[in-house]
Amino acid sequence: MVSGGTYGTEDIVHGAGYGRAILILLITPLLWSLPTAFMIGELSSALPYEGGYYAWVRRAMGNFWGFQEAWLSLVASIFDMAIYPTLFVAYLTRMFPYFQEGNRGWWVALAVVVACALLNIAGVKVVSLTSLWLFLALSAPFAAVVILAPFKLGSLANAVTKPTTSTVDILGGLLICMWNYMGWDNASTIATEVERPQRTYPRAMLVAVCIVAVSYVLPFAAMWMTGLKSTAWETGSWADIAGLVGGPLLRIGVVLGGMISGFGMFNALVMSYSRLPLAMAQDGMLPKVFGKLHPKSKAPWVAIVALAIGWAMCLGLGFARLVTIDILLYGGSLALEFIALIVLRFREPELKRPFRVPGGLPGAIAIGIPPIMLLAFSVIRSEHESILGMSSFAFGMILIGAGVVAYFVNLALKPTGWAGASKHKPQPAA
Repeated sequence: MVSGGTYGTEDIVHGAGYGRAILILLITPLLWSLPTAFMIGELSSALPYEGGYYAWVRRAMGNFWGFQEAWLSLVASIFDMAIYPTLFVAYLTRMFPYFQEGNRGWWVALAVVVACALLNIAGVKVVSLTSLWLFLALSAPFAAVVILAPFKLGSLANAVTKPTTSTVDILGGLLICMWNYMGWDNASTIATEVERPQRTYPRAMLVAVCIVAVSYVLPFAAMWMTGLKSTAWETGSWADIAGLVGGPLLRIGVVLGGMISGFGMFNALVMSYSRLPLAMAQDGMLPKVFGKLHPKSKAPWVAIVALAIGWAMCLGLGFARLVTIDILLYGGSLALEFIALIVLRFREPELKRPFRVPGGLPGAIAIGIPPIMLLAFSVIRSEHESILGMSSFAFGMILIGAGVVAYFVNLALKPTGWAGASKHKPQPAA
């Protein structure tokens, strides 16, 4: 659920070159992923609630900040979720250029959104089966690249590749790397649906960090040996580059893998994001209609449909722009989660924590510093991207401010208040 595989990482090499790209891919999980994994490990094992990070922040800091956490997560998801259909189309067009013409690619991306919404309404078991075979399918083409690339040692230095249109620089490459390593909190929202979450989540997070890092670095290191120029890389170019190494069959395998990655990751994340409006509706912070469940699958179908409409509206913004605004908004929600970790250490020191961040309170404070520092790069980059005639930073600030307004409007419409932040959540919806 964190990583869709090496697909979508190509622009990191384009912007930074091989050496710096591999260095970024090695350092980023230490400064970004591991601190987040430790934080998620403690909070999800102590509070395995439906709604995950929203429930943690609300319990630690009250209704206002809990609402802001959910708002930031949902708004960020509008942009984050649009990335996966974009990747689906990027790889599809490598084999079928027909879909690059006009709005054909947009219609394909919309079909991905609709199909995944229907799959999730069918229930969690469908998503889980999809995610299982997804991992195996995504790994195979890059394992082949790692094995075959050494046989092309230095032979691709003068290879002719498709001209690229990427304008990503090293800062943009860093943000794309951060995006490929983010999402550790998404699994927390379905913690109540996993057996023994107190033990499963902390261990799974730590192992996943290592697996994801290796899956990113090895294919690029192998291709560096071939002498292929870093300027040959852009989103979707793994397909053509794999063809240079392993021929048309490997190229087809990567194209299919890229499409599966976009579709499968989108499908899995619908499950995660749809639980937020469900949990908020159960607490009375959203209209009860968002808590409606499908009579057979018990999936929160109203929440899924509402979110799907928002995701569809954001299709077509482009990969780099979507990543920039996504990390800016996601960073706000992640910062609240790190603060919740510290606040709960003060307010509920006796809370049972099967997994604790090492180092006591200083350790809990220290692990939040590197991720917050990295998020500063998203602010810098967002000033150079534009949405609706304004900088992405200004656009993001408007969306963040809208969350504050939405809270007080909600409060005015429900002056009697909301349900308490209970210590035991109701049964999961799927």
